[in-house]
Amino acid sequence: MAKLEDLPLEVLEQILLLLDPVDVAQFSQTCSAYHSVLYGDPEDQHLWRELYLRQPFDDPRQCYTPLGRPLQDIDWKSKLQRIIRARGILTKVSACRPEERCAVLQTLIDFVTNVPPVTHPDVIELSMNHVWATAMLRGSTLIEHEEWELSPEERQLRARLHTYFGLTPRDFQHQNRTSSRAFVYAMRNYKYDNDFGPFMMDGSGRVNWVHLRVIHHVMSMHIVPETEETTSAEFNLFPMSMPWTQSIIPNGIDLDAEQDWAGVTGKWQCSFCFVDHRELLVYNNFNTSDTEPLRTEIFEDPDFVEVFRSIYVELRVLGVEEDPEHPGRPRINFGGSLEGHAVFVGYVKVTPDNQIRWHFTSGEQGNAIWSSEGVQVGNVRSKFGILGSWTTVLHDRHDPVGPFWLWKVGEADAATTA
Repeated sequence: MAKLEDLPLEVLEQILLLLDPVDVAQFSQTCSAYHSVLYGDPEDQHLWRELYLRQPFDDPRQCYTPLGRPLQDIDWKSKLQRIIRARGILTKVSACRPEERCAVLQTLIDFVTNVPPVTHPDVIELSMNHVWATAMLRGSTLIEHEEWELSPEERQLRARLHTYFGLTPRDFQHQNRTSSRAFVYAMRNYKYDNDFGPFMMDGSGRVNWVHLRVIHHVMSMHIVPETEETTSAEFNLFPMSMPWTQSIIPNGIDLDAEQDWAGVTGKWQCSFCFVDHRELLVYNNFNTSDTEPLRTEIFEDPDFVEVFRSIYVELRVLGVEEDPEHPGRPRINFGGSLEGHAVFVGYVKVTPDNQIRWHFTSGEQGNAIWSSEGVQVGNVRSKFGILGSWTTVLHDRHDPVGPFWLWKVGEADAATTA
């Protein structure tokens, strides 16, 4: 009677490719010979490559980084092992060891940001990574559980993944909406230390994803209607959810050779929120202290009003400045107009943590009044757009603050780009 070990290696490999990666790992532990088949030659990854490509994921060879470059140096074995471990944690969060929590979250972030680009804004080209991650996250408590105390790094990683994912059923709970508004409208969260935007308070210019997530929450609740269907849905598909985080890079375009690598030129919708200035000052105790408790009950008042408005602007590139820290991604200086009148002036540049930062001032009759700081969510040129905060250019103690969402709705007219 033929035994398993009598099978030709090629036949054995074909059998292994029919198994789940967890089963393959367990099979390798049955004897040293089988362990050698999987792990004997670290330079030979053909079996791991084929096993990876059998999974419901994007082909990494077709994937781009968040800054719009083809993914390089693929370690098929390590990549698959990390994802399968993350899958196990998504299924059973309590199985996550304290020392691996950040690694699991980072694996999932890498998984949903290293994806194939969309080739045209009007074409649906779903990322298989996004389909898989969305299905797994909506059935998991990973981005919202309270099973353990989070480290500062875990809080940042989890908030980033939550922002990419979109809204969860818990985001519709009134106490959570109040908590997000309380953070967004707290004047103490806007200082010169973080450039009055969603950045870390250490002056590094790195993104504060905890801040960006609450901005996302506040703005999303004006986009997604609060109905029985949306509040009970495990996943709401809308323009600030995961499928919109893919880059839009037409075929044949090399962003390293493009002056407008960030896709600035075009027609944009800028939506913003604000509250009554008197209520804002009362809530912040007139911004006289960073330690006094804030009066969050203001947001629970039935008469509380948060205004949501939108304007449409056309942006165009004015010039670029080379960035030695980020070759191929120069700082882009841009201007914008509303109904033919210049109202926007700003720039786009890459942050020290390789995120895409937008800064612009706006006003009337050539006078800058408002200053805005934002971050491109997802990958370069994504339809998700930019989330951030606005205040005045003066940055006085009692100046108003609020969130905004800037997203591209069309290409520029020929006259605009001329």
